[in-house]
Amino acid sequence: MKIVSTDQAPAAIGPYSQAIIHGGTVYCSGQISLTAEGEGPIGETVEEQTSQVMKNIKAVLEAAGSEMSKVVKTTIFLIDMNDFAAVNKVYGEAFGDHRPARSTVAVCALPRGVKVEIEVLAAL
Repeated sequence: MKIVSTDQAPAAIGPYSQAIIHGGTVYCSGQISLTAEGEGPIGETVEEQTSQVMKNIKAVLEAAGSEMSKVVKTTIFLIDMNDFAAVNKVYGEAFGDHRPARSTVAVCALPRGVKVEIEVLAAL
């Protein structure tokens, strides 16, 4: 296993890695709307937060030697399923024509009071 770490995305705020590479797959930890400097959450709206989350994911994937077009599976965590359409719009724009497998689940709370967290699995 290889640990992935980049200063282009928020540092882990607990005992975990930004991502791990194993067997040709990049396992990215969930990203929330913090900046690479750890500021945030960024954005009042779920759209603004999702935009920052997608920037963070892209940075971690690039540090691992992968990219958005190689994402195989995503999991989206929302504190309010009424935000699904808004998150879906920003998410879709970030992936363009690429359509990874996905799960979306509602949770009662997320770190730092954010509205959305997204984790991804990608090929190298």
